[in-house]
Amino acid sequence: MRLVRPFCVLALVLAAFAAQAKMVHKPVEWNDAGTRFHGVLVYDDAVAARRPGLLMVPSWYGVTDVAAKKAETIAGKDYVILLADLYGATVRPASDEQAMATVKPFYADRTLMRRRVNLAFAQLKAQAADAPIDLARLAAIGFCFGGTAVLDLARSGAELAAVVSFHGGLATDDPALARHIKARVLAMNGADDRGTMPDADKFMDEMRASRADWEFLVLGNAVHCFTETEQHSAGCRYDARAAARSYRLMQDWLRAAFAGRP
Repeated sequence: MRLVRPFCVLALVLAAFAAQAKMVHKPVEWNDAGTRFHGVLVYDDAVAARRPGLLMVPSWYGVTDVAAKKAETIAGKDYVILLADLYGATVRPASDEQAMATVKPFYADRTLMRRRVNLAFAQLKAQAADAPIDLARLAAIGFCFGGTAVLDLARSGAELAAVVSFHGGLATDDPALARHIKARVLAMNGADDRGTMPDADKFMDEMRASRADWEFLVLGNAVHCFTETEQHSAGCRYDARAAARSYRLMQDWLRAAFAGRP
Protein backbone atom coordinates (compact mmCIF):
# COMPACT_ATOMS: atom_id res chain seq x y z
CA MET A 1 0.00 0.00 0.00
CA ARG A 2 1.34 3.46 -0.91
CA LEU A 3 1.73 5.83 2.03
CA VAL A 4 0.45 9.39 1.78
CA ARG A 5 3.11 11.82 2.97
CA PRO A 6 2.20 14.41 5.65
CA PHE A 7 2.63 17.37 3.31
CA CYS A 8 0.27 15.70 0.84
CA VAL A 9 -2.31 15.31 3.60
CA LEU A 10 -1.91 18.99 4.49
CA ALA A 11 -2.37 19.94 0.84
CA LEU A 12 -5.55 17.89 0.66
CA VAL A 13 -6.88 19.52 3.82
CA LEU A 14 -6.14 23.00 2.51
CA ALA A 15 -7.73 22.18 -0.82
CA ALA A 16 -10.83 20.93 0.95
CA PHE A 17 -10.96 24.09 3.04
CA ALA A 18 -10.64 26.28 -0.06
CA ALA A 19 -13.44 24.36 -1.73
CA GLN A 20 -15.65 25.09 1.27
CA ALA A 21 -14.89 28.81 1.25
CA LYS A 22 -18.01 30.80 0.58
CA MET A 23 -19.40 34.30 0.35
CA VAL A 24 -19.48 36.04 3.69
CA HIS A 25 -22.69 37.85 4.65
CA LYS A 26 -21.71 39.85 7.72
CA PRO A 27 -24.31 42.00 9.52
CA VAL A 28 -23.25 45.63 9.94
CA GLU A 29 -25.21 47.90 12.26
CA TRP A 30 -25.01 51.61 12.98
CA ASN A 31 -27.16 54.33 14.54
CA ASP A 32 -28.26 57.84 13.64
CA ALA A 33 -30.47 60.09 15.75
CA GLY A 34 -32.03 57.13 17.55
CA THR A 35 -32.56 55.03 14.41
CA ARG A 36 -30.77 51.69 14.11
CA PHE A 37 -29.63 50.58 10.66
CA HIS A 38 -28.85 47.05 9.52
CA GLY A 39 -26.73 46.48 6.41
CA VAL A 40 -24.84 43.46 5.11
CA LEU A 41 -21.16 43.20 4.18
CA VAL A 42 -20.68 40.74 1.32
CA TYR A 43 -17.40 39.30 0.06
CA ASP A 44 -15.61 36.09 -0.87
CA ASP A 45 -13.50 34.93 2.07
CA ALA A 46 -11.44 32.63 -0.15
CA VAL A 47 -9.57 35.69 -1.41
CA ALA A 48 -7.15 37.19 1.11
CA ALA A 49 -6.00 40.15 -0.98
CA ARG A 50 -7.48 43.57 -0.31
CA ARG A 51 -9.85 44.67 -3.03
CA PRO A 52 -12.06 47.66 -3.89
CA GLY A 53 -14.92 48.44 -1.57
CA LEU A 54 -18.34 49.21 -3.04
CA LEU A 55 -21.28 50.79 -1.28
CA MET A 56 -24.39 49.29 -2.86
CA VAL A 57 -27.74 51.02 -2.33
CA PRO A 58 -30.59 48.74 -3.46
CA SER A 59 -33.96 49.55 -4.96
CA TRP A 60 -36.81 51.00 -2.94
CA TYR A 61 -37.41 47.59 -1.35
CA GLY A 62 -34.20 48.11 0.62
CA VAL A 63 -32.16 45.29 2.14
CA THR A 64 -33.75 42.02 0.97
CA ASP A 65 -32.58 38.52 0.13
CA VAL A 66 -32.83 39.42 -3.56
CA ALA A 67 -30.62 42.48 -3.04
CA ALA A 68 -28.11 40.42 -1.04
CA LYS A 69 -27.93 37.86 -3.84
CA LYS A 70 -27.31 40.64 -6.36
CA ALA A 71 -24.54 42.01 -4.12
CA GLU A 72 -23.01 38.53 -3.94
CA THR A 73 -23.04 38.17 -7.72
CA ILE A 74 -21.43 41.57 -8.27
CA ALA A 75 -18.86 41.11 -5.50
CA GLY A 76 -17.49 37.79 -6.73
CA LYS A 77 -13.79 37.69 -5.97
CA ASP A 78 -13.34 41.30 -7.07
CA TYR A 79 -15.08 43.52 -4.50
CA VAL A 80 -16.18 43.86 -0.91
CA ILE A 81 -19.73 45.24 -0.92
CA LEU A 82 -21.70 46.89 1.85
CA LEU A 83 -25.39 46.49 1.07
CA ALA A 84 -26.67 49.71 2.58
CA ASP A 85 -29.74 50.27 4.71
CA LEU A 86 -31.02 53.86 4.37
CA TYR A 87 -34.41 53.25 5.99
CA GLY A 88 -33.68 51.78 9.42
CA ALA A 89 -33.59 48.16 10.55
CA THR A 90 -37.33 47.93 11.25
CA VAL A 91 -38.43 49.29 7.85
CA ARG A 92 -38.70 46.61 5.17
CA PRO A 93 -41.38 47.40 2.54
CA ALA A 94 -43.38 44.38 1.41
CA SER A 95 -45.25 45.94 -1.53
CA ASP A 96 -44.88 48.69 -4.10
CA GLU A 97 -47.31 50.81 -2.10
CA GLN A 98 -45.25 50.46 1.06
CA ALA A 99 -42.02 51.11 -0.82
CA MET A 100 -43.49 54.27 -2.37
CA ALA A 101 -44.49 55.55 1.06
CA THR A 102 -41.04 54.73 2.41
CA VAL A 103 -39.07 56.66 -0.22
CA LYS A 104 -41.31 59.73 -0.31
CA PRO A 105 -39.62 61.45 2.67
CA PHE A 106 -36.23 61.04 0.99
CA TYR A 107 -37.33 62.71 -2.23
CA ALA A 108 -39.06 65.45 -0.26
CA ASP A 109 -35.93 66.07 1.84
CA ARG A 110 -32.79 65.40 -0.14
CA THR A 111 -30.61 66.47 2.78
CA LEU A 112 -31.97 63.39 4.57
CA MET A 113 -31.00 61.20 1.63
CA ARG A 114 -27.52 62.68 1.49
CA ARG A 115 -26.99 62.29 5.24
CA ARG A 116 -28.14 58.67 5.27
CA VAL A 117 -26.08 57.62 2.25
CA ASN A 118 -22.99 59.35 3.65
CA LEU A 119 -23.45 57.52 6.96
CA ALA A 120 -23.62 54.23 5.08
CA PHE A 121 -20.48 55.13 3.13
CA ALA A 122 -18.70 55.83 6.42
CA GLN A 123 -19.67 52.33 7.57
CA LEU A 124 -18.13 50.81 4.46
CA LYS A 125 -14.84 52.53 5.20
CA ALA A 126 -14.97 51.46 8.85
CA GLN A 127 -15.17 47.79 7.80
CA ALA A 128 -11.61 47.94 6.42
CA ALA A 129 -10.38 47.16 9.94
CA ASP A 130 -11.74 43.60 9.69
CA ALA A 131 -12.53 43.00 6.00
CA PRO A 132 -10.16 43.00 2.98
CA ILE A 133 -11.10 46.48 1.72
CA ASP A 134 -8.58 48.67 -0.09
CA LEU A 135 -9.42 52.16 1.16
CA ALA A 136 -7.64 53.66 -1.85
CA ARG A 137 -10.28 52.11 -4.13
CA LEU A 138 -13.82 52.97 -3.08
CA ALA A 139 -16.95 53.44 -5.17
CA ALA A 140 -20.74 53.33 -4.90
CA ILE A 141 -23.39 51.68 -7.03
CA GLY A 142 -27.16 52.00 -6.78
CA PHE A 143 -30.35 50.72 -8.35
CA CYS A 144 -33.58 52.71 -8.85
CA PHE A 145 -33.96 54.63 -5.56
CA GLY A 146 -30.41 53.53 -4.80
CA GLY A 147 -29.22 55.07 -8.06
CA THR A 148 -30.62 58.40 -6.94
CA ALA A 149 -28.91 57.99 -3.59
CA VAL A 150 -25.43 57.32 -5.00
CA LEU A 151 -25.74 60.30 -7.34
CA ASP A 152 -26.49 62.38 -4.26
CA LEU A 153 -23.48 60.82 -2.54
CA ALA A 154 -21.35 62.12 -5.40
CA ARG A 155 -23.04 65.53 -5.27
CA SER A 156 -22.19 65.76 -1.57
CA GLY A 157 -18.48 65.70 -2.45
CA ALA A 158 -17.73 62.26 -1.01
CA GLU A 159 -14.18 61.01 -1.47
CA LEU A 160 -14.65 58.03 -3.76
CA ALA A 161 -13.37 57.04 -7.17
CA ALA A 162 -16.67 56.45 -8.93
CA VAL A 163 -20.43 56.14 -8.68
CA VAL A 164 -22.61 54.05 -10.98
CA SER A 165 -26.37 54.58 -11.11
CA PHE A 166 -28.63 51.95 -12.68
CA HIS A 167 -32.08 53.24 -13.74
CA GLY A 168 -31.87 55.82 -10.94
CA GLY A 169 -33.69 59.10 -10.60
CA LEU A 170 -31.70 61.90 -12.26
CA ALA A 171 -33.30 64.98 -10.72
CA THR A 172 -31.71 66.99 -7.92
CA ASP A 173 -32.96 69.60 -5.47
CA ASP A 174 -29.85 71.74 -6.07
CA PRO A 175 -27.93 71.56 -9.38
CA ALA A 176 -25.17 73.71 -7.88
CA LEU A 177 -24.10 70.77 -5.71
CA ALA A 178 -22.56 69.19 -8.80
CA ARG A 179 -19.55 71.45 -8.37
CA HIS A 180 -18.60 69.31 -5.34
CA ILE A 181 -18.42 66.05 -7.30
CA LYS A 182 -15.05 64.29 -7.02
CA ALA A 183 -16.12 60.87 -8.27
CA ARG A 184 -16.40 59.72 -11.86
CA VAL A 185 -20.13 59.52 -12.55
CA LEU A 186 -21.77 56.89 -14.74
CA ALA A 187 -25.58 56.94 -15.04
CA MET A 188 -27.40 54.33 -17.12
CA ASN A 189 -31.12 54.58 -17.86
CA GLY A 190 -33.57 52.88 -20.18
CA ALA A 191 -34.63 54.86 -23.24
CA ASP A 192 -38.28 54.09 -22.48
CA ASP A 193 -38.10 54.79 -18.74
CA ARG A 194 -40.96 57.25 -18.31
CA GLY A 195 -40.09 57.91 -14.68
CA THR A 196 -36.47 59.04 -15.05
CA MET A 197 -35.86 60.04 -18.67
CA PRO A 198 -37.91 63.28 -18.52
CA ASP A 199 -35.09 64.63 -16.30
CA ALA A 200 -32.30 63.55 -18.66
CA ASP A 201 -31.65 66.94 -20.26
CA LYS A 202 -31.51 68.72 -16.90
CA PHE A 203 -29.17 66.04 -15.57
CA MET A 204 -26.80 66.49 -18.49
CA ASP A 205 -26.89 70.27 -18.04
CA GLU A 206 -26.03 69.73 -14.37
CA MET A 207 -23.10 67.47 -15.26
CA ARG A 208 -21.86 69.86 -17.94
CA ALA A 209 -21.72 72.63 -15.35
CA SER A 210 -19.68 70.43 -13.02
CA ARG A 211 -16.03 69.53 -13.32
CA ALA A 212 -16.83 65.84 -13.10
CA ASP A 213 -15.75 63.08 -15.45
CA TRP A 214 -19.21 61.79 -16.32
CA GLU A 215 -21.08 59.64 -18.76
CA PHE A 216 -24.81 59.24 -19.33
CA LEU A 217 -25.80 56.13 -21.24
CA VAL A 218 -29.24 55.35 -22.61
CA LEU A 219 -30.08 51.68 -23.18
CA GLY A 220 -32.43 51.19 -26.09
CA ASN A 221 -35.75 49.37 -25.67
CA ALA A 222 -35.35 49.25 -21.88
CA VAL A 223 -37.78 50.62 -19.31
CA HIS A 224 -37.33 51.19 -15.59
CA CYS A 225 -35.95 48.38 -13.34
CA PHE A 226 -34.00 46.66 -16.13
CA THR A 227 -31.62 44.97 -13.63
CA GLU A 228 -34.33 43.91 -11.17
CA THR A 229 -34.92 40.21 -11.89
CA GLU A 230 -38.20 40.06 -9.95
CA GLN A 231 -39.86 42.95 -11.81
CA HIS A 232 -42.10 42.16 -14.79
CA SER A 233 -44.68 44.95 -15.12
CA ALA A 234 -45.02 47.12 -18.21
CA GLY A 235 -43.18 50.15 -16.85
CA CYS A 236 -40.81 48.37 -14.45
CA ARG A 237 -39.38 45.28 -16.12
CA TYR A 238 -36.25 43.16 -15.99
CA ASP A 239 -34.34 43.10 -19.27
CA ALA A 240 -31.58 40.48 -19.39
CA ARG A 241 -29.82 42.10 -22.36
CA ALA A 242 -29.84 45.59 -20.87
CA ALA A 243 -28.76 44.22 -17.50
CA ALA A 244 -25.81 42.33 -18.98
CA ARG A 245 -24.70 45.37 -20.98
CA SER A 246 -24.98 47.69 -18.00
CA TYR A 247 -22.97 45.37 -15.76
CA ARG A 248 -20.18 45.16 -18.34
CA LEU A 249 -20.15 48.95 -18.59
CA MET A 250 -20.03 49.20 -14.78
CA GLN A 251 -17.02 46.89 -14.63
CA ASP A 252 -15.18 48.89 -17.29
CA TRP A 253 -16.01 52.17 -15.54
CA LEU A 254 -14.85 50.95 -12.13
CA ARG A 255 -11.63 49.40 -13.44
CA ALA A 256 -10.70 52.62 -15.24
CA ALA A 257 -11.58 54.77 -12.23
CA PHE A 258 -9.55 52.65 -9.82
CA ALA A 259 -6.60 52.61 -12.24
CA GLY A 260 -6.79 56.36 -12.81
CA ARG A 261 -7.33 55.90 -16.55
CA PRO A 262 -9.62 58.02 -18.74
